[in-house]
Parts: sequence; C-alpha cells; structure tokens
Amino acid sequence: MPPMSRTGRLFAVVAVIEACTWAGLLAGMFLKHVTETTDAGVWLFGRLHGAAFLAYVVVALVAAVRLRWGAFRTLVTLAAGVPPLTTLLVERWLRRTGHLADPAARDAGPGRGSDELVDVR
Repeated sequence: MPPMSRTGRLFAVVAVIEACTWAGLLAGMFLKHVTETTDAGVWLFGRLHGAAFLAYVVVALVAAVRLRWGAFRTLVTLAAGVPPLTTLLVERWLRRTGHLADPAARDAGPGRGSDELVDVR
C-alpha cells in the first residue's frame, strides 16, 4: 500500500474530528433529552460539529479532485458525513484501498508498472 499523500492525511484527520464531534453531540443530546440535566453539550458540540461537518465536505471535495476518486467514491464519502461516526468507516476504506495516496503512486503499485513483465501462461 502506498503512503498517504498530504491531502490524504488531511482528509483522515478531518474525518476523525468530524466523528468525534458527532459523538460529543450525541452525548450532549443524551444529557439534554434523556437525563434532562444540561444542554451545554448540545450548545458546544452542535457548533463544533457544524464547523467540522463543513470542513469535512470541503476537504472531501478537494481530496476527490486531487486524488482522482471518481463519482461513486466521492458520493459515498460525502454521504458518510451524515450518519454518526460513518466518516471513520470511509476513512478506513479509502486508506485500505490506497485512495488516500497520490494517484501516481497508487497507479504504479504492484502489477501496474509498464516496466514489469507479466507471466500470462
């Protein structure tokens, strides 16, 4: 697996931040609506999550263009920002499949280089 690009690392960090703020917002909603103790968590994490979500969308679009993801991968990545904690799954998927690496490094992976001989027996 090729190393992550700078854009890929930025995407990974923002995806984790987006998931953490989602978790904080869920905890805040539990405290506000279930235990009825405080709404401070919703107040704080609502704002943080809103900013993190917008950052996630922008960084995902930039990464989609720079890392040449294609329409399907881009749409799945954007849709992952809506359900709680799904950005973690998408980040893992993109990392595992090498789509957080520079496209040139990804495309020149094992078996794809033009200077390699392939045995077709």
